Amino acid sequence: MNHSWWQRLLPRSAFSQTVMLIGCLLLINQLVSYVSVALYVIKPSYQQINQLIARQVSFLFADGIELGREHLTVVDALNAKVKDDSMKVYNQKQAREAGVEQATYYGLLSNQMSDYLGGKAEVRITQGETLQIWIRPPQAPALWIRVPLTGFNEMALSPLTLYLMVIGALSVAGGWLFARKQNKPLKALQQAAMAVSRGDFPEPLALRGSSEIVEVTNAFNQMSHSMKQLEQDRALLMAGISHDLRTPLTRIRLASEMMVDEDAYLKDGIVADIEDMDAIINQFIAYIRQDQEAVRELIPLNPLIQELAQAESKRDGTIELALTDCPEIPMQAIAIKRVLGNLVENAFRYGNGWVRISSLFDGRRVGFAVEDNGPGIPEQQIPKLFQPFTQGDSARGSVGSGLGLAIIKRIVDRHQGRVSLSNRPEGGLRAEVWLPLE
Repeated sequence: MNHSWWQRLLPRSAFSQTVMLIGCLLLINQLVSYVSVALYVIKPSYQQINQLIARQVSFLFADGIELGREHLTVVDALNAKVKDDSMKVYNQKQAREAGVEQATYYGLLSNQMSDYLGGKAEVRITQGETLQIWIRPPQAPALWIRVPLTGFNEMALSPLTLYLMVIGALSVAGGWLFARKQNKPLKALQQAAMAVSRGDFPEPLALRGSSEIVEVTNAFNQMSHSMKQLEQDRALLMAGISHDLRTPLTRIRLASEMMVDEDAYLKDGIVADIEDMDAIINQFIAYIRQDQEAVRELIPLNPLIQELAQAESKRDGTIELALTDCPEIPMQAIAIKRVLGNLVENAFRYGNGWVRISSLFDGRRVGFAVEDNGPGIPEQQIPKLFQPFTQGDSARGSVGSGLGLAIIKRIVDRHQGRVSLSNRPEGGLRAEVWLPLE
């Protein structure tokens, strides 16, 4: 469970993974550089400064402390030995007033100072505009010596820190550009693959990038070309078959019109069979075409539903409308009309004369539903109905080629939408289609 949780936090695209990898490597490099500089440059510098201060403190106590009229206290006597403002001696009270208690204790520097001075010493540092170093020497544990380090500001942006920041920023920017350039062909390949999945065949992609990406792109171009040729051959074959079938059907229909009145029952059966075969041929052609020639436009859904309901109002039965305010969406109007028409046709064919068409909107998608009051379909058969040449349960009186729902599925998929079937609790079937706003 925890494994899947942190996996969801990791980037998934190749571009973001490459950027993250480069960023992590650069961060590790920066940390190693900073630690190395701190250990081998900054730390020795602090040690040298600490050693110099220890020598000054030792010189301060080297000749002893002489008290007299001019220097009544040890503090005065020691301050008199200091020739400039390089250090100043305080007693405990004066040190507290000067801010020694706000200074930060440094254990490493205190241990080094103790070694240099030959006894237990304490080192504290006050950071500000000027770095203040406080030392409590073993020669006079009741006193504090303050040494200001002018020109040394630990809080300022040092050249080292600035250098590391600039190098880090330039490295990340370079890594980002490198990853973007490496993943640009992959992005184009992804978009082209999505176009092919929708039935569109783009121009061959440019062969660029690493050798592996070039090989994949070249293989994709060949696959796309082969699929395009196969689709064209299939469309030509089906169109030719459909055209060749219509010619004898037309002759049969003309011959049936010449039949005598005594054979009227045969004539009606022949005409009905011809109309069924013609409808099946039309479904074959519609399945092959997939409405690829249509252009998507922003169109409101409700007028399409109302137009279809008006056209189907002459049927024997009842059509109810339950329309909701819906925004315009990009669609191929003819294709969506075909989806609506096929669903309504199925509802009238398999229902008991009652059909309800609803428009839907959930804030992200626009959709419509077509319901009937027929016998419904067994749940286990519903997922198979969208496959070509698959017909529903015999309870719904299956007739035709079995391409109606397959055509609907292909049209909805080309719109990046979703279609589903479900049985109504009251009886009958509910077909639901959802289309994206963009």
